[in-house]
Amino acid sequence: MALMKTSNPALSGDSFRVGGAVLGDSMTISGTVNKTGILLICVVATAAWSWNLFTRSPQAALPLLAAGAIGGFIIALITIFKQPWSPVTAPMYALLEGLVLGSASAMLEVRFPGIAEQAVGLTFGTLVALLIAYRSGIIRATERFKMGIVAATGGIFLFYLLQFVVGFFGVHFAAINGSGMIGIGFSVVVVIVAALNLVLDFDLIESGARAGAPKYMEWYGGFALMVTLVWLYLEILRLLSKIRSRD
Repeated sequence: MALMKTSNPALSGDSFRVGGAVLGDSMTISGTVNKTGILLICVVATAAWSWNLFTRSPQAALPLLAAGAIGGFIIALITIFKQPWSPVTAPMYALLEGLVLGSASAMLEVRFPGIAEQAVGLTFGTLVALLIAYRSGIIRATERFKMGIVAATGGIFLFYLLQFVVGFFGVHFAAINGSGMIGIGFSVVVVIVAALNLVLDFDLIESGARAGAPKYMEWYGGFALMVTLVWLYLEILRLLSKIRSRD
């Protein structure tokens, strides 16, 4: 069965490709949901810990943010290229990303009280809304839809990479990163693209379950959803900070 491609690198078309018979249990949607729930608990646990640490000692929490971001990136790459390791690496990724989310949220909470709660609510509200829309057939992952999201996500990634590189030379995109209408508009577009990546994730996980992918792919599917949810949360947090800074 030819599986679809997605802009989420953790859910590439080859990730769920099964050659021949699968020994033992196969991947199921319910199993993937359960694994995703475990990963969410891991994220919340370290996010709460880093949040509390920041409230006591902001300086001590900053290294955790950097360690979580760098470590999470490395573990994500390992997971993508070594899917059978995902039962171990997926929880590690979730724990590391929790450090990032907790520290970043706490820093912005000091300046914009209530922003973290708003971002969490919007993230999970978006997840539920898109899952309902996908299951009801309101949104379908057609080939044209997938190509559009892949292209948009790739463009955003390249722009962020360019911004990172030229930043070393003192070049900054003030309008994009500022709280003006251009900056807010850009963040709105990025949030929409990040959210629509969830539809591709749902579709590919469902395809993997139908294809009888190995059981460990439930952890991999949960990891892939976490990659998208972490990105979506951070972009919503960034958008809210731009809006709140205009007050």
